[in-house]
Amino acid sequence: MTRELTVHDAVVAGIAVASGLLVAFVSRSLLLWLAKHAKRTRWGGDDVMVAALRGVLPWAAVAGGVASAAAVLPLAKVWHRTANQAFTVVLIFVVTVSVARVVAGLMQTVTQSRPGVAGSATIFVNITRVLILAIGFLVMLQSLGISIAPMLTALGVGGLAVALALQDTLANLFAGIHILASKTVQPGDYIKLSSGEEGYVEDINWRQTTVRALSNNLIVIPNGQLAKANMTNFMRPEQQLTILVQVGVAYDSDLDQVEKVTMDVIAEVMTEITGAIPDHEPAVRFHTFGDNRIGFTVILGVGEFSDQYRIKHEFIKRLHKRYRAEGIRIPAPARNVSLQPGSLVIPQQRDRTDPCRGRSDHEIS
Repeated sequence: MTRELTVHDAVVAGIAVASGLLVAFVSRSLLLWLAKHAKRTRWGGDDVMVAALRGVLPWAAVAGGVASAAAVLPLAKVWHRTANQAFTVVLIFVVTVSVARVVAGLMQTVTQSRPGVAGSATIFVNITRVLILAIGFLVMLQSLGISIAPMLTALGVGGLAVALALQDTLANLFAGIHILASKTVQPGDYIKLSSGEEGYVEDINWRQTTVRALSNNLIVIPNGQLAKANMTNFMRPEQQLTILVQVGVAYDSDLDQVEKVTMDVIAEVMTEITGAIPDHEPAVRFHTFGDNRIGFTVILGVGEFSDQYRIKHEFIKRLHKRYRAEGIRIPAPARNVSLQPGSLVIPQQRDRTDPCRGRSDHEIS
């Protein structure tokens, strides 16, 4: 038997609910104030924790006030037990979501601050978030009195069946983990595959790798295909790289002058063009006696892969202008054809007046 509701019970329940609302309001205001101060710090972990708590802590305070109000009201035991279970479920849910957000956010913040780790790769963040939410869900079921042992057994058997059915998906998942763990490819790297795809790696998630080409289009590559492909990473082991520009001059050119003029143009480009490496040691190497030119290679240093196009553009323009000013000739491809007497062969012609249509031929010599 439950006793009747009195004014004292109603007042106490109202105070409990009001206290929960007050705590929610105060906690939200406090977290907003902390969020402003967290933005001023260099470490991004405090921003992650404040943002995670701001979304769930006020609701937990409201749920606690309602649960306290239900505890003081003269309700039947079954309602008290239901209210306690509901509050426990809400508390577990709030704690699980908060922990998942904080851990995933901290992991992403730490990886972004380290150049050798997957900065924007979502695969580890997603796996961590899913594991924490799954553990919280199992704890929630256990608090409700539901045995999770049969569920774990069913998940084990069902997981085997799912693994067999999703071989390609799981292969992409483990291939993505292997790629990130081996640090051969990280978000931000410029890669080129043997199949022709190339661009900056935007993200590596549980199934695919997203590459942004220089045309600003996105290329989606399954992780399994990326792990099997022959690939060139232009950002590792160093971001800086050297580029080769092939040049040729006429045979009557003074090669010492050619080398000096070319080195002057290289020094000018390396110091004035954005993306070049001023302290990179330039080089000019003659290597070929061609059909109509002496070929040589110019070695330039660039900061990253995409800088080479701008630097090549400026170098060729300035080198061509300087060669013209210095009288250095860049010969165009040419072929000399000589005809020897008697080497011209004229095909046979048929006598059209012959009624046999070709039986008597005449040869012009």
